[in-house]
Amino acid sequence: MYLGPEDPPPYSVYNEQAPARALFVCDHSGRAFPAGLNQLGLADWVLERHVAWDIGSADVAHHLAARFEAPLICANYSRLVIDNNRHPEDPTVCITVSEGIAIPGNMDMSAVDREKRFESIFDPYHAAIERQLNVMRGHGIVPALIAIHSCTPVFDRVVRPWHIGVLWDKDPRIAVPLLESLGAMEGICIGDNEPYSGRDPHDYTIDHHAEAALIPHVSIEVRQDLIDTPEGAERWAGVLGDALDDILMDDELYSHLT
Repeated sequence: MYLGPEDPPPYSVYNEQAPARALFVCDHSGRAFPAGLNQLGLADWVLERHVAWDIGSADVAHHLAARFEAPLICANYSRLVIDNNRHPEDPTVCITVSEGIAIPGNMDMSAVDREKRFESIFDPYHAAIERQLNVMRGHGIVPALIAIHSCTPVFDRVVRPWHIGVLWDKDPRIAVPLLESLGAMEGICIGDNEPYSGRDPHDYTIDHHAEAALIPHVSIEVRQDLIDTPEGAERWAGVLGDALDDILMDDELYSHLT
């Protein structure tokens, strides 16, 4: 087995039986490493950086799931082991250099090792998302999918002014009213497909589970320096929750895109 008895499961599910019609997911919430990988040869300080996980994203997602009585699926392993938000054929799915940091355990990785990471971590995580969506469909619901991420305040020496980024592509049903609601709040800088774009093919989870199925969806980025404390995560989850309230209460949202 790739994951030993001492290793955490590939994902965790919260509020599994919750009645909400939206599912929250957190692709980069964890920073665990299978014990057998010896932390991919990385120093401990790397695990504190964005390269290893989306700092604060899990806290924000938990607050939102609790507020909306919605299920939440969180990935437990570091994106450096395998990136759950990359297409399986993407060469960065098991990245070798991230933000200038070499990842020794991913260099010269064998095909067998790569496949085991998919079988043990990537595939079970995505199967859990699809299973939860199908449970909701079984209750006569056309579910909505909301992905929660966090981003660094500075990247490649460029300062990012956005407090929250709303990422979307062809389906405006959550994204556009969310942008409008957040934009009406005083003192908040909102990114429309910033600092990343929902049109980027890297955005695998939303594309695979939601866009292809024509169900309502959005991906949300929150700046990490705002949510790297419990208090900050609670505050900004409240901001997002206030902006999402009317959107997620609208019965007309829960339909297939036509």
